[in-house]
This record gives sequence, structure tokens and C-alpha cells, in this order.
Amino acid sequence: MPFDKKEFQSSVKRYLLNHYKEDLPAASPEAVYTAVSKAAMAWGMENWFNKSRSRSPRAYYFSAEFLMGRALINNLINLGIYDEVREALAELGLALGDIESFEADPGLGNGGLGRLAACFLDSAATHDIPLYGYGIRYAYGLFKQEFSDGFQTETADDWLAHGDPWSLRILEDAVTVNFDDFTVRAVPYDMPVIGYETDTVNTLRLWQSEPLVPFDFDAFNRQEYDKANVQKNKAQDISRVLYPNDNTEEGKLLRIRQEYFFSSASLKDLVNRHKTHHGDIRSFGAYSKIQLNDTHPAVAIPELIRLLMDQEGLPFEEALAIARETFSYTNHTILWEALETWPVLYYERILHRIYEIILLLDEALLRELDARRIPGENHHHYKILHEGTLRMANLSIFVSHAVNGVAELHTHIIKTSTLKPWATLYPGKFQNKTNGITQRRWLLKSNPQLSDYITDLLGHRDWVKDLDHLKALEAFGDDPEVLRGFMAVKAMKKQELADYILEKEGIRLDPGSIFDIQIKRLHEYKRQLLNAFNILDLYYRIKEDPGLFMPPRTFIFGAKAAPGYYIAKGIIKYINEIAKLINEDPDMQDRLKVVFVENYNVSYGEKLFPAADFSHQISTAGKEASGTGNMKFMLNGTPTIGTYDGANIEIFQQGGEANNFVFGARVEELEALAGSYDPAGCLARVPGLRRVVDSLVDGTLSDGGTGMFRAIYESLVHEDTYFLLKDFESYRETVDRSGRVYEDSMAFAKMAWLNLANSGKFSSDRTIKEYAREIWQL
Repeated sequence: MPFDKKEFQSSVKRYLLNHYKEDLPAASPEAVYTAVSKAAMAWGMENWFNKSRSRSPRAYYFSAEFLMGRALINNLINLGIYDEVREALAELGLALGDIESFEADPGLGNGGLGRLAACFLDSAATHDIPLYGYGIRYAYGLFKQEFSDGFQTETADDWLAHGDPWSLRILEDAVTVNFDDFTVRAVPYDMPVIGYETDTVNTLRLWQSEPLVPFDFDAFNRQEYDKANVQKNKAQDISRVLYPNDNTEEGKLLRIRQEYFFSSASLKDLVNRHKTHHGDIRSFGAYSKIQLNDTHPAVAIPELIRLLMDQEGLPFEEALAIARETFSYTNHTILWEALETWPVLYYERILHRIYEIILLLDEALLRELDARRIPGENHHHYKILHEGTLRMANLSIFVSHAVNGVAELHTHIIKTSTLKPWATLYPGKFQNKTNGITQRRWLLKSNPQLSDYITDLLGHRDWVKDLDHLKALEAFGDDPEVLRGFMAVKAMKKQELADYILEKEGIRLDPGSIFDIQIKRLHEYKRQLLNAFNILDLYYRIKEDPGLFMPPRTFIFGAKAAPGYYIAKGIIKYINEIAKLINEDPDMQDRLKVVFVENYNVSYGEKLFPAADFSHQISTAGKEASGTGNMKFMLNGTPTIGTYDGANIEIFQQGGEANNFVFGARVEELEALAGSYDPAGCLARVPGLRRVVDSLVDGTLSDGGTGMFRAIYESLVHEDTYFLLKDFESYRETVDRSGRVYEDSMAFAKMAWLNLANSGKFSSDRTIKEYAREIWQL
């Protein structure tokens, strides 16, 4: 449908008048953003409606997180009306960029798990794959991060404060979800997932938990005012916050309620849809393919069996067969001890019927183990219920018809180590699906200057839907003019980031310095602390030798620590103390700077990824399942300083090890050290290492008397679980080498360019097609 500028302008004005009683140019930013979003959403509404009525088989992505990012610009690009809308708004005296800045990032995810889900939805819609998302509409997301004296503090992320114009409340599809102690209503909110240059519009359906009776009038009338809202608060708690702190029993019970809430609501929705469109419930598995994104929705397995048995009257064996046809499971965890488990007694207490179904599944598993002649002494590897613990991964693997890892190394490790008994039992179930990212958001939207440059060189925009076309850019790898143009784009993005950080953080950066960026969830195995140690060591070396060769460097961090993760929060404080030490030292001016950005999210990422000179992907080998931030950096032409871990390995294979900076011990070496590794040996042997480690406890840096730094110190010198001390020297040498390479501008530009040219494998378009073809058979 051709874009009608006058109609779009009229639609914006009508919405302002009818919903806000406002008119241009005096309309508020909130009103303008909402009106423009609604007018844009209407443009794809007919296609969305038509797709929602389709009776074809579908896949459904069950995920606790969907880290979607802002919708307005992304949807305008995918609808193919970005330039037209920008022009139409300009005629009304409105700047599209200013309007977007008012949009809040949806608080629906935390890290890679949720961003992967969002990329998959985008890719599926773009390539006409019927993939629909199911999750929770969190009222306050994870949290909004702020720093107070260097400490992370958490406040509510009130992302819905001004409403959400991209969601529709579908009250007629509401269902009830029953716990043993109370019942709630699950109300769906639908978000359109608009494909790029296609008529396909899929749906992300998010459930909001509400009370059956919103207000106890009798209690209020008795002047028991708090009691009048008890049921409302209990219900709303379920969808209030992503990953509530589960250090207590109440926190654990709330997490279990969340997982069951969205799994049960989603399955009831799908069963109702199936019966409406297809009748016979026995064909459910042929029309509904459910992908479990990690084990948070694993309780969907016994819940589907419960519905098929208790509601539809099927025997257990038939219900199990349907469940096996329906479910597949993506594993994101390498460490066995990190796999999700729950005390069985919690399920017995609030989900007793689900507990009974799990007992039936455990009995069916034992029968199968006996039939396959697995010795009884080995049954404990497989049992779903073991020593009072419910093991969600075992539940998922037993019933799912496919189990996949998310990078080649990760899949190898789970097959040969973490889940080896299962891979031996069901070798045909296990497969690899290396993660990917959508180039529509992470290049076309976030880096339009580079996107235009690529399009001009290739002479087409086919790469936007087929990233393998970037391979043709290799032909320009020795063209100085092309490389200079590329670096001019990089310089432009660095200046944009510097301006943004000055506005947001009040810190002035030198865009001519090297931008070293590490942005990811804060966890010990991701080793932000190793980066911090190297920065502090570099600071000491410059102080001792002011003539030390080193191009100016700016180290940028972005990460959130889980509220209850004491060590991770201590690492944030430590990095901020180092930043304070360095940034306040006049000797470091124009040489070294450190900044830890507050409240890192998708929108911040869209500015950080295009501006990086070096991407730090430094997790302990064998600990990162995949990572996707590494791919976003590569797509924007950034060499990786990284370990042989996760998808880094495939990045090195595609981009070439000579065009990246590999360091650190590999998995085989670390496995050989098991039981014999001595951190003290590293401290004694490696020059400068003792000094930076001692800074945790010698008064150089202050943790405000909390004991955080002492806890980190004791963990390192006695255990060093993630081999920071072992890899420190290799990392230091590699970072130093990267600086020397950077000084040769053309050599560095070629390295960066060849990473960009070879990033095609890491499109989520490729990944989602593999899921559709090899797991869902769509």
C-alpha cells in the first residue's frame, strides 16, 4: 500500500485531539510519541489481522525474557516508510529523532537470553516464518540502575509510565491460572512483530497477572483498607518484576509462580486456538511447535500433559506422546550446577497436580531407562526428581524431541560433559544452532551511516535480508580509499557516543582515543574484573614510566548485577573506584579514561556497538554458551580481543584469527588443571599482578567498609574459579599488542573491515531458518 503523507499527518492530528485534547505545535512529547506510534501501527494493522487468522502450523517461542528495544524507528524501517514518515513529520514541525528519544525501552528482558528472543522474532517475521512469542508483561522490568558513590542501586524501571502504544489489550482472550492457594486472571497484551519488506506481521503475546476480584469492597467497608487490596497485590506481584530476588523462600515461590503463570496461560490459549481451528486435540503437536528458551518455561511440559489428561480426557501415554511432538528445548547453560532446580516441596505446596504429573513423567523415564538397559546405579544422572530436588533440564530433555546448544563449542561441551549421559541416551536429539543477531536493528537502524556505505559499495540492499552478501566486501579490503571512508564512519559514531556519554554521564571522552568496550551482564565468569585489573596495571605502568608507549585509550563498561549477587555488585564498585582514581589524576589526561555507563540497555547498546574500536569478550574458556554482543561488534566492524570461548571461536574462524586478538588458556588446558591449579603461583610469578590484586585490600581503593573487596580478594587468592590470575599476563600482552596494531591505521582498518565482511554467518536469519527447517519442520 503506497504511503499517503496527508493521511498519516491527519491520523497523527486526530489522535492528538481525540485522546489528549491537544494539537500541534503545543502537544506534549508523550502525546506526540503516542500519536505517531499509533499512526504507524495502523499502517500494518491489516496484515497483522490477516496473519492472526491463519490456520497453518506455527512455532511458539516460550521465554521469560524478550529484550525488544524501542519499537518506533525499527517498525518504520521494517514497514518501509521511515523516510516518508520523517518527511511528513518534518512538515508538521516535528523531528523523528526527538520523538524516538521519548520512547522507553520495554522492561521485558535482562541480557542475551531476551535479546536473542527478540532477534529471532524479527528474523522469523522478515522471512515469513510463523513464529509467535509468549512471555510476561512485566510492569517494572528488571530494574533501573543508578550509581551512588560507585555502588549500584536499583529503582523500579517504570517503563509503562506513559503507556505502551505498541501493545493491544485483548481482554476476550483472558484465561485463569490456578495455584493451589489462589487463582489469577491472565490478560494478554499483543505486540506486532513486523517483518522487513514483507506482509508478515507475527505476534508477541505477553501476559499480565490480574486478580479475579480487583477490590474487596466488603473489607473496605469494614475499614480494613489494607485487606481490601490483598488479592490484587498478590496477583499483580506475579507480573510485577523480572527475576525477583529469590534469596528467600517467598522469592523462590514467586519465581515458580511466574514460570507457571505464563506457561499455563500460553498453553490454555494455544489449546483454545487449536480446538477452534482444528477440532481434534490429538493433532495439537502437528500444528503447535513450542521452543523452550532455557528451562524457565519447562513447567509447560507437565502443564500441557495436565490439560490433555484432566481437561481433554486423554490417557497419560497419549498426552506424553503429544508433548514430545510439541516441545523442543534450547540449553543456554554449560555448568551442571547452574542448571535450574527447585525444591520439590514448593511444587507440592502450590502446584500439587503438576507435581503428580511430574511423578508420572519420572516413572515413565525410569521405565525407559530400564528398557534401554541403563544400570540402576546410573539412574541418578537422569532422574527428574532426585533427593528432594526437581531438575528442570532433565524434565526438558526427557520430553523434548530436540535439544540444542547455541554455539559449536557449547554444544560439544554439553554433549561430552554437562549432559553427556543424556547425549549418550538420545544422540539423535542433540544438535547445534549457533546464535545470531538481526542486522535490521544492529546495523541498519543503529548504524545508518555504515549501512549506506555498504549499500553504495555493493550497489544493492539485498544484505538487509541476506547478510551473506557482505562477503563481497572482502574485495575492498586492500582499497585505501574504501578503508578511509570506513574509518570516517567509525569516527563519526565515536563522536556520537562521546556526545551521548557527556549528556548522560557528564564525562567527556576523547573520540580520538581507542574505545575499548565491554558491555554485558555482570557475572564473575564474564571477567569484567580481569579487564579492571589490566586497566589498573596500565595506570601503574604509566605512572612509573610516563614515556611508556601507549596510544590514548578509553575503557567503557556497561553491565547490571543481579540485586542479590554480592560479588558482582562489588566488582561494579571496584571498577568505579578505578575510574575515579584514573579520571581524577591529571597525569592521565589525554592518555587513559574509564567510564561505567549507567543503566545499560538496548538503546544504549545501539550507540555503543557502532563506536567500538575493540570488543572485549574475555570470559573463561568453556563458560560462555555463546554470547551475541560479540556478533554485534563484529557486524559493525570491530575486532575482538577474546578467549577461545562460546561463539568467539566461530568469529575467529569466520573473520580470521589474524584479524582478531586471541588470548588465554583454552578449555583443554583448564580441564587438565582441575584439582592442581594454584593461584598463588600466578601471583608470585607474574610481574605487576600482586600489586593490582592487593589493591582490593591494601587501602588503595575503598569499598566503603562493606567488605565487598575483601570477599573478592579471598575468592581470588584461594580459589580463582574463573582463572583470572592465570590469564592476566596473556590478556595484558594482547591488549598492549592491539594498541600497537591500532597505530598502523590502514592495517587496523583492514582488520576491522574483514570482520565486517565475514559476519554473515551470525545473522539470526540463518539461525531461525535452521530452527524452522531442522527442529520445527515448518
